[in-house]
Amino acid sequence: MPADLDRIDLKILRLLQDNGRLTNAELAQLVSVSPATCHRRTQRLFDEGFVSQVRAAIAPQKIDMGALVMVGVVLDRSTPDSFAAFEKAAAKLKFVLDCHLVAGDFDYFLKIRVRDMADFNRLHGEKLIALPGVRQTRTFFVMKEVVDNAPLDF
Repeated sequence: MPADLDRIDLKILRLLQDNGRLTNAELAQLVSVSPATCHRRTQRLFDEGFVSQVRAAIAPQKIDMGALVMVGVVLDRSTPDSFAAFEKAAAKLKFVLDCHLVAGDFDYFLKIRVRDMADFNRLHGEKLIALPGVRQTRTFFVMKEVVDNAPLDF
């Protein structure tokens, strides 16, 4: 743990990670400090980048985005310029939830949400294989989401 975080800071982080809708008054009560102290501490955690964002977790099936797809990508060259070009283009694709540079058989793994296989097939043909430097993709349709976006354990 970072030396500049004490047990109260860590408890604030854990509570916010579990429920980002807590009011400052509720959070203060749960960590046993005054609302003013809690606000100051929470603001510092945001300002120093310990909390990067607070947002709602939307149920994908409720908005007809129930298919989760993982795509392994191999680039034709392993150079800083080819990586930069791919990353810049991938970051612009709204359907890409995550893009990770990885070690091993692939250069990148993409996490993508779509309506169904036909939706993915269209995106693959129109967008994914057109990304800069893509030599090969390998697609994995997720059969069951066992753990997704679990909270950090600290």
